[in-house]
Amino acid sequence: MKMASADQLQFQEFDEAADLLAETPDAATKSVSEDPRPQHATLQMGGDSEEEGETDQTELLAPQRKSSSFWTFQYYQDLYDVDTSQVLDRIRASFIPMPGKNFVRHHLRNNPDLYGPFWICATLVITVTVVGNLSTFIQKHGHPDYIYSPQFHKVTVAGIVIYSYAWLVPLALWGFLQWRKGVSSAVGTYSFMETVCVYGYSLSAYIPSTVLCVLPYEIFRWIILLVAMSLSGFVLVLAFWPQVRKDNKMVAVGMLAGMLLLHVLLAIGCKEYFFQKPENANPSSPSAATPTKGHITTIKVLTAKRPE
Repeated sequence: MKMASADQLQFQEFDEAADLLAETPDAATKSVSEDPRPQHATLQMGGDSEEEGETDQTELLAPQRKSSSFWTFQYYQDLYDVDTSQVLDRIRASFIPMPGKNFVRHHLRNNPDLYGPFWICATLVITVTVVGNLSTFIQKHGHPDYIYSPQFHKVTVAGIVIYSYAWLVPLALWGFLQWRKGVSSAVGTYSFMETVCVYGYSLSAYIPSTVLCVLPYEIFRWIILLVAMSLSGFVLVLAFWPQVRKDNKMVAVGMLAGMLLLHVLLAIGCKEYFFQKPENANPSSPSAATPTKGHITTIKVLTAKRPE
C-alpha cells in the first residue's frame, strides 16, 4: 500500500508539471550545461581539488618531521622509533647499492634513525675484536712459546675508532656542506642525523667480511675486505655526489676524495691491527739453536768423566 501511494504521488507531481508547461508554452527553459558560469566554477573547483589532493598525498607519503627540541629526550626517542622492516630495507640497500638510487631519498625518506647505526657499529666492534682474537689464537696455537691471553684492550680501541668514524666524520662533512651551501646555492645538504645514518648503515658490509677473516689466508682476507670497502664507499658516493656535483669541480672531487681516503684508512687500519699476517714457523727455534743451562751442565759432566 505504501509503494502504491508513493507512485501515485509521483504521477500527480508529473501531471502538475505538465499542466504548468501547457499554460505557458512560450516560457524559455535553460539547461544547466548552457550556463558557462557553473562550468567555469566547476573547473576551478576541480583544479583546486587536484592541487589539494596532490598536497595531501605528498603529506601523507612523507613522514611527519620531528618537532621536538634537540635538547629534549623526546627528540632522541623519536630517532629510535623505527620498525624491523625499515631497518632491514636500509641494511639491504647498503649491501646492494644501486646506481641512480640515492640512499637518503629512496630509503631514509626524511626519517633517519639511530637504532640501525648504533647496533651496526656495536656489532662491528664485537666481530672485529672477537674474530681478530680468535684468528690470532688459530695462527699461534701449537707453538711451544705461545701463551693465550684475551686481548680486551682491543675492544676499547675498536669502539673508539668505529664510533669516532661514524660520528666525527659525518659531523665534519655536514659542517663542510653547510659552509658550501652558504657559498653556492647549487650545493645541497642533508641534516646531521641523515648524514650519521648514511655512515652508520654503510658500515654494515664490514660485519660479514670481518667474520670471514677468521680464515688464516692473507689474500682471501684482503679480497673480502676490499669488496666490503667498495660496497660501503659506493653507498657514500651515491648519497653525497648529487649534493655537490653542481659545485666547483675541484671542491666536489676533493670532498669525495677525502671521504674515500678516510674510508680506505679505516679498512686498512682494521686489517693490519686486528687481523695480522700469519707468522711462518721458524725452523731454527731458539731452543734448538742455543743450548740451555741443563745441556751445558750435562756436557761438562760427560767431559769430566771421559777417560783419558
